[in-house]
Amino acid sequence: MKFISDIRLLLLAIWLGAAVFFIAVAQSAFAVVPQRELAGAVVNRTLAVLNYSGLAIALILLITSWAIGKNVNRFWLWTERALLIIIAAACAVGQFVIGLWLSMLRTQIGRPIDEVAADDPLRIQFNSLHEYSVWVLMTGMAAALIAFFIISNRKFGLPAKSGTPDVYDFQKEFKI
Repeated sequence: MKFISDIRLLLLAIWLGAAVFFIAVAQSAFAVVPQRELAGAVVNRTLAVLNYSGLAIALILLITSWAIGKNVNRFWLWTERALLIIIAAACAVGQFVIGLWLSMLRTQIGRPIDEVAADDPLRIQFNSLHEYSVWVLMTGMAAALIAFFIISNRKFGLPAKSGTPDVYDFQKEFKI
């Protein structure tokens, strides 16, 4: 069971690292790409990859949480499952709700966002949805970080008693 837990932890760490890297990519794209509309397209495409992978990883981790074992603390197991549902929901809402609304707004505006006046209702709605998108991603990342610590600190059943002492048990005093 420890091996499965390690693989699950690796998947979660990969997604969390990708989410942190996405923040750097988004900032760099707007700093380097000369047209903000093109930078937005790069960020939108990268965010879609992040959301789809986050949704897939969260669902895989949720399904495999039932294979963890009998000797796991049930409170922490259900807390982990709730956090994984939050990650999946954040990725799904970010991609299929907020992303869709932003896409429809871009189509409705029909020109680059920077050319729209700041007090235009469509621009205000776009900025508001963008802010929601940021908060939804941050919520998913926070849930992933907490789930990471829960999974990494999981204790499995005690080792079976045998005639040979456990050489890695440092709870005992050193005796010769």
